[in-house]
Amino acid sequence: MSTILRMCNITKRFPGVLANDCVNLEVERGEIHALLGENGAGKSTLMNCLYGLYQPQAGEIYLNDQRVEVTCTGDAVALGIGMIHQHFMLVPQLTVLENIIASLRSDKGVFIDKRRVRQQVMELAQKHQLQIEPDAYVWQISVGAQQRVEIIKVLLTGAQILVLDEPTAVLTPQEVRELFHILRSLAGAGKTIIFISHKLDEVTEISDRVTVLRNGRVVGTVKTKATNKAELARMMVGREVLFTLEKEAVQPGETVLEVEHIHAFNDRKLPAVKDVSFVVRRGEILGIAGVDGNGQNELTEVIAGLRKATRGRVLILGRDVTNRSPHHVLFQGVAHIPAERKAVGTIGEFSVAENLVLVSYDTPPFARLGWLNQNAIDRFARERIQEFDVRTPGPGTFAEQLSGGNLQKVVLARELARRHDLLLCVQPTRGLDVGAIEYVHRRLLEERRRGAGILLVSTELDEILGLSDRIAVMYEGQIMGIIPNQNVELDQLGLMMAGALRLTPQPAA
Repeated sequence: MSTILRMCNITKRFPGVLANDCVNLEVERGEIHALLGENGAGKSTLMNCLYGLYQPQAGEIYLNDQRVEVTCTGDAVALGIGMIHQHFMLVPQLTVLENIIASLRSDKGVFIDKRRVRQQVMELAQKHQLQIEPDAYVWQISVGAQQRVEIIKVLLTGAQILVLDEPTAVLTPQEVRELFHILRSLAGAGKTIIFISHKLDEVTEISDRVTVLRNGRVVGTVKTKATNKAELARMMVGREVLFTLEKEAVQPGETVLEVEHIHAFNDRKLPAVKDVSFVVRRGEILGIAGVDGNGQNELTEVIAGLRKATRGRVLILGRDVTNRSPHHVLFQGVAHIPAERKAVGTIGEFSVAENLVLVSYDTPPFARLGWLNQNAIDRFARERIQEFDVRTPGPGTFAEQLSGGNLQKVVLARELARRHDLLLCVQPTRGLDVGAIEYVHRRLLEERRRGAGILLVSTELDEILGLSDRIAVMYEGQIMGIIPNQNVELDQLGLMMAGALRLTPQPAA
């Protein structure tokens, strides 16, 4: 294969951050090339430079051995570069075909031949096995189908290089397999794929070669067949990483959380949680699996007092806390790691130290007789910063200056330091590198061993399968079934996540 893309000595700085430090990348024509790295390693920044969203301060880009200038996304498209972002750029109220047409530019002014576009779309769909329904509204189709629409949009521009940024983040296992089949078909047809990911299993399955970035620099490029997950993880974080932690047998104790027939609306006043019931007991982890956006966040917000339930009850250690304030719920022995670390979990204008004591700032040793003990706060903050490897200049740094992954570490450090009987974890490792994920998983298992009840909400199936004692699957606000985590079949979970299978109610044990 010949080299289609070379990025030479790309350097991109943001205020206080060197995101890409003299990065060199070579991609061959027709290959699936993975960009792998921890949160903040510079993967997306590098590809945003390629796509014209960012302008690097230094470096050169070559396509087919010709130097090119990419000053905007229009330049990238004209050069045959397309990018599919993690969050799709589709209008739900429009049909699939209308969304595709809206993304096209016509050389005849505002007029676009709708019939011709439909024909081109169906030809591309058939050629690359991209099953779509052109007249369906986007809000009616699955997340996987929406992604296929995004791929067709890029292909219609004539893209030869397709960049996919964390493309599997919101897909079911079946949809991931379908996507990989599509990517192999595209590569087989001569397209070049750049696959940004932090998921080692997927990278080793789909890619031909892998380039690993760490702290804005290239650690190395290896052939996928000549490496393994352990080596890639070591390249990512600079040390050995344990992927599977030993989970001790623990006999569940008393019920810590009881959710009875809960109903709740989302922010648009539409039903988001529909008649949900389950229990969580001491010494167990109940994992809630499902594609993001199926009511998981609203459910945990109801439990934490952040959202009103329209029907049903929430009991913590037998005490009814339904629709009580978040402050009241937290002081019933609840620790909460929310999905929205910026909007809910932290206050950007406060320092790291202040965020670490947000819940307990008015209790000893952080306060005495109504006065803050700044020395105790700073000492606690420095200990937590070191323990959780929060990358910050110091405890006085404003939270808004931290990366998303480091903000998550601040939330984890604060909540796990508090005494609690129930731990609500919503996407606790989102944005964390494999080393930090290992640490968080170890801490959750320690909490389980200590006797805390844990409700774990995650879109990462590996995380759910590795930690949970029982697994509940949510789809469109309903529990499709609760099953013991013993010889769970991925296909069964995938069908439940897609709403195609519903099990009869299961007992708690």
